[in-house]
Amino acid sequence: MSGPDPALMGTYTRLPVAFERGAGVWLWDTHGERYLDALSGIAVCGLGHAHPQVAKSLAEQAATLVHTSNLYEVPLQTRLAERLTTLAGMQQVFFCNSGAEANEAAIKIARKYGHARGIAVPTVVVADGSFHGRTLATLSATGNRKVQAGFEPLVQGFTRVPYDDLDALRRVAEHQRDVVAVLLEPIQGEGGIRLPSADYLAGVRALCDQHHWLLMLDEVQTGMARSGRWFAFQHAGIQPEVMTLAKGLGNGVPIGACLAHGKAADVLQAGNHATTFGGNPLACSAALATLDVIEQQALDQRAAQLGTRLLSGLRERLVGCAGVVDIRGLGLLIGIELDRPCAELVHRALERRLLINVTAERVVRLLPPLIMSDEDATLLLDTLCPLIVDFCAQA
Repeated sequence: MSGPDPALMGTYTRLPVAFERGAGVWLWDTHGERYLDALSGIAVCGLGHAHPQVAKSLAEQAATLVHTSNLYEVPLQTRLAERLTTLAGMQQVFFCNSGAEANEAAIKIARKYGHARGIAVPTVVVADGSFHGRTLATLSATGNRKVQAGFEPLVQGFTRVPYDDLDALRRVAEHQRDVVAVLLEPIQGEGGIRLPSADYLAGVRALCDQHHWLLMLDEVQTGMARSGRWFAFQHAGIQPEVMTLAKGLGNGVPIGACLAHGKAADVLQAGNHATTFGGNPLACSAALATLDVIEQQALDQRAAQLGTRLLSGLRERLVGCAGVVDIRGLGLLIGIELDRPCAELVHRALERRLLINVTAERVVRLLPPLIMSDEDATLLLDTLCPLIVDFCAQA
């Protein structure tokens, strides 16, 4: 690699590697070296790379019709909406192009819902450590000052509470009368694979019912079978009014979705919200093929099984490692928290032809493809665990 291209805006600090092809859990760089992908394009390629069913669907659709716009009916969009609402127990879907766009739609639903109730300044409760996107509204909702810095003034209308703290939410209910919704990740991804207490989401659901708030769940990273269920909220036995999806929905083809249920359904009417590209035939064909593969191969169950295997293996191999604070996860959302910043591990893993990520400065994040084999999982453990042990021993 010759360094960053001066024609590109300097918005990314890229690793010194470029990939030219992939197959399953493997990627090959421009020099022909093979890498085990334990990140899935940041929870995007759940079916791995170049999945044959997705590739076939894309090729056939690209040769037939790519785009017409939402001025017209889009049959594939209708089919996808019916599949998703059935799987999630929701009623309606708005299709867009990304997770940030899906969360923007959710925020607009909350505000319009609040205005319909006569609330002049509708407020959405969000959590510390959250990540909802990088548009002005979604970065304002995000609980990470680093993401927000330099983009003030932020969008108003958000109240922040600690994650996994029902008492904090109760205090908001006591003192603020303008709250209309709560927006949370069922598991915080960018925040460090933070899992809430077993009764947290059910408690939030009860508070929302009590105060007529919308419960809005950001499943952009946790959805599409990654947690071991189709959607992470299903582990808690609850139902949100709004849920957002993206990442794994199209296995690499950009598509996002904002689903609505109950009192959030029918809030947005014609003219309230729109997108040029959202839900076009090409993106919907990729998403339908992705759903087909997940269902046919029961990849939700596979994610649960493989996640248990990886967590067990990490705990066995890293027991007694002084720098390891916690090993946690659900399905194929796995975090290894260290007692120090550990971004260097990304580079060390890259040298060993392994792709991982570090988030929240101290958490090694693993988001492997749902199709990963047991042999690949063993290779992941064999490669990563010695790197962590050596890194902790050097401090």
